[in-house]
Amino acid sequence: MMYLVPICICVVLPVLIVWLVGRVKQNETNRRTEIMLKALDNSEKIDADFFRSLREEKSLKKKLLSRLTSACITSLIGVAFLANGFLNESIDKGQCILAGGILLAVGIALFIVYFCGKKLMAKEIEAEEKQLTEEK
Repeated sequence: MMYLVPICICVVLPVLIVWLVGRVKQNETNRRTEIMLKALDNSEKIDADFFRSLREEKSLKKKLLSRLTSACITSLIGVAFLANGFLNESIDKGQCILAGGILLAVGIALFIVYFCGKKLMAKEIEAEEKQLTEEK
């Protein structure tokens, strides 16, 4: 009984999530296929944009901002673990400090990726913004 909860969280839950996402995509594809077949049967003109995904592709700027958000969150959690490890005497300090160090290192790496990406992609981001303003 003691091992049932970790098994459910670590095995059953990820499998269930992947299965549900797959079913949603399969149903979406089936619906689009039905609509396209009906349009072809009625000899209507087919829009090429219909085949594109319903979700818009993230822009470079949004991708960089999501990395910045991830960097902030991960770094703050890492600092909290480190502070808890150093200040709290009632817990296992080694595990807390190790977890905090790993999370802080990942956060710093994400900050580096954000700033390097921002510097390298400045021209592409500017061109993307111009294109979006011209479309509106």
